[in-house]
This record gives sequence, C-alpha cells and structure tokens, in this order.
Amino acid sequence: MWYPDPATLQPPLHSSLAAAIEQAILQQKLPAGARLPPHRKMADRLGLSVHTVSKAYESLRKQNLIDGQVGRGSYVRRPDAPGRPAVQLKPASAAGFDFSISRPVHGREHAERLQKALQDLAVHPESSAFLSGRAAAVHDVHRAAGAQWLARCGLAAAPEQIVMTNGASHAMCAALSALTRPGDTVLSGSITHHLIVSGCSYLGLALAGLEMDADGILPDALERACRDSDPKALLLLPSLAGPVPVMMPEERRRELAGIARRHELFIIENDACGPVAEDRPLPVSALAADRSVYLTTLAKCTVPGLQAGYMAAPGHLLPALASRVLGFGATAAPLICDLASRWVADGTALELAAWQRDALRARHRIACTALRGTPWTGHPSALHLWLPLPEGWQVGSFFQYARQLKITVAPDTPFLAPRTRPPGGVRISLGAIPDETRLRKGLELVSAMLTQTPESLPHVSC
Repeated sequence: MWYPDPATLQPPLHSSLAAAIEQAILQQKLPAGARLPPHRKMADRLGLSVHTVSKAYESLRKQNLIDGQVGRGSYVRRPDAPGRPAVQLKPASAAGFDFSISRPVHGREHAERLQKALQDLAVHPESSAFLSGRAAAVHDVHRAAGAQWLARCGLAAAPEQIVMTNGASHAMCAALSALTRPGDTVLSGSITHHLIVSGCSYLGLALAGLEMDADGILPDALERACRDSDPKALLLLPSLAGPVPVMMPEERRRELAGIARRHELFIIENDACGPVAEDRPLPVSALAADRSVYLTTLAKCTVPGLQAGYMAAPGHLLPALASRVLGFGATAAPLICDLASRWVADGTALELAAWQRDALRARHRIACTALRGTPWTGHPSALHLWLPLPEGWQVGSFFQYARQLKITVAPDTPFLAPRTRPPGGVRISLGAIPDETRLRKGLELVSAMLTQTPESLPHVSC
C-alpha cells in the first residue's frame, strides 16, 4: 500500500495528510480503485492519531476523491463515479469564512518564535527598547538590519539611506506627503491599493488610474499621462502587493522606470511582500534609484503584529521623508524596532518568510482545485487572489448573497482609482482562514455560487 513520507507532513496534520493523498491521486501514484491503508495502519505508520487520519479521509470524501464501503475500506474513486455533491449551498457555521482581510498565514511556529524573542528581550534588553521616549529611526543597529533585509528584497541600500516605519501603509502616506503638494496629480494602476485611493483623497491629491494588462501598468498609458497632466509621483505595486496579484516582468519595470526618469517623475514602490514573493525581478527602485522611494514591511512576511517596515530613498529626499514619518505617527515603537532588528540579524525573519512562501504555495494549490473551471488571477506567493465575476453577477448582489452564506469578501470599489470603470470583481484572501480544510470549503462554496445565476439561487436567511 502507498504511504506518504511522514517528513513532509506539517501542522495542521490532517490537512497536510489530505493534501499529500490528493497529490498522489492527481499524479496517478494512487490510481482509481486503489485502496488506502486502514485508519489505524496509516496512523501507526506515520505516528499520527487515528482521529487525525479519520479527519483527513473525511476531507477527501467530501471532495469526492475517495469513498468507502464496509469490507472494502477506503479507496480512490473513479473521476466519473456518481456521488453526493461536493458542495451544498447552505450557511456555514457561526464563525463563517472571512476572506476580506489580506493577511499572512500563521501557525504555532509563529507563536513559539514570538514568545522566545520576547523572553530573550526580557533577559538581554537593549536600553533603547525600554528607555527611549521617541522614535528609533536614527539608531544604527536598526538601519543596518534594514539594509540587510532590503538586500534580501533585491535592493542594495546603504544604512544611512534607510528610515524605519510602522509598516508599508504608514510609509506610503509619509512618502506621498513628502513628494507632493495639495492639488498635484499622482498616478497608479486603475486597480490599486485601497490606501492609495483614500490617502490621496485625504492629502488633497488628484489620483489618476492608468490602464493595466496582465503585467501591470501599460507604458503607453504612463507616457500619455506624463505628457498630458504633469504628474508628480507614480505609485507602483509590482510584486504581488496590489489587489490583483501581478508579478511585473523585468522588461516592463525597465520601461516604466525609463519613462519616469525622462519626465522627472518620482516613484513610490510598495513591496509589502518582500522576499515572500518568489521569482521576483529587481525592484523598480533599483532601476531608477535617484527618483525612487522603496518601502516594505515585516508584517506580511513574519507575523501580522510585527508592524515594522523599512523605507529607502536617495539622500536628497531623506530629510523630507524622515520628517513626514515622524509627523504621521513616528516609527515603530522602540521595542518593536529591536525585535525586528534581532529577527533580521539572526535569520528568523528570513526563515518565517520561507515558511510563509511554502504555506501560500499550498493554499494556491487548494485554490486551483476548489476554483477549477472559474477564471481568476493569482500567484503561488500571493496573499490573495482576484476573482472576476461572471456575466449576470453584480458585485453588490454577489457580496450580499455571499454574506448570507457567512462568506465575506472584499469588493472591488475601494481599490478603484477615480473615474475607473468597475471591473466587477472581488479580492479573496488566502491567509485569513487558518485551517486549510475550512479554506477549501469556503472556496468551494464561492465556486458553487459562481456556477449559478443570481436569479436561480434561493434566498438564504442570515
């Protein structure tokens, strides 16, 4: 009988075991009709509890991948075998499925690392962590850690070029304020970060959305905007940081950087995913270093609560940027700065980024299976996916019906630059639901909804 390699299993173990069996079925290592080991034999072989194996097998039954009969045990189903529907449109449990917040995956590993780090800080505290009454932006140790982290992101920056921030959103607003004045025009993709839309409104800036394709902002659209509207800054999300997770190819990055240089346009590059983003080209900021402000955060790579980030810029922009960082709430708290610097220096941050990349890759595979037959845009390293709605569905009606099934998604409206025609899509987070089985179930419910028209679906009371 076939058994998975126990070394490949990781918490939650029932989800990992189910995924391993699913992959074996998809790769024909377990052909139709093949018997699976009995629950107890599988448990003994892998060092698991019988309960864990039972949960894994039940998950596979719900996907119609395996079946069971008295006397035969569990076996792989034929693809065309009749069976109960994999998804039934009924309300979820009271907890529901919240796909609305784009956050990283986290597990027991993160809690243990954080607990150990806090214990170490208590035993060997840095005086700045407890005695500093203001921002730690100028501390050399934090700038050195920032330079080390940015090198992992593909950007060479000297420590003196770096300002520490409260994260990417904080840095983005500070950079906008430093590089523009009320009434200026700034550019972004037509579908962009929601805080770009609201931040420009708060600062009195005219935001213009540029036409995009599958690789991001179109160079011709940027060229026309520079010629027609005298913009001051271009906001870029080239490495999966936007609501539509795009990994902009290097050639497109070079084209945009060249246009910005010719028109003396500042570039603000939000690279929130940092080294979690796999197969990434050079940051745009590395291609136009004299005109670029680069920003990233540790919260998307390590643990969501580590609200610390790095902003790098050429020397002539640093005084204005540093003053805006202080004016917009200062840098991260000294304790957080010290924790971030320790994790960067000892390799913990990079290890957790690699963990995050693996977790997202697994969730991307789940999405590929659960949303099979439904067009969507994603990437194996992305924290979320973008789901265009099929003909007949409006975002409002989809959002409301999903809520009746206790499913929450992020509608397209907050991500649209002014005067952008609504594309009719939603953003779905892949990291917000910790349990992979529940993630799959929620995505299957979404997929089942999309196979219907709004008129054909019965009303479901909340």
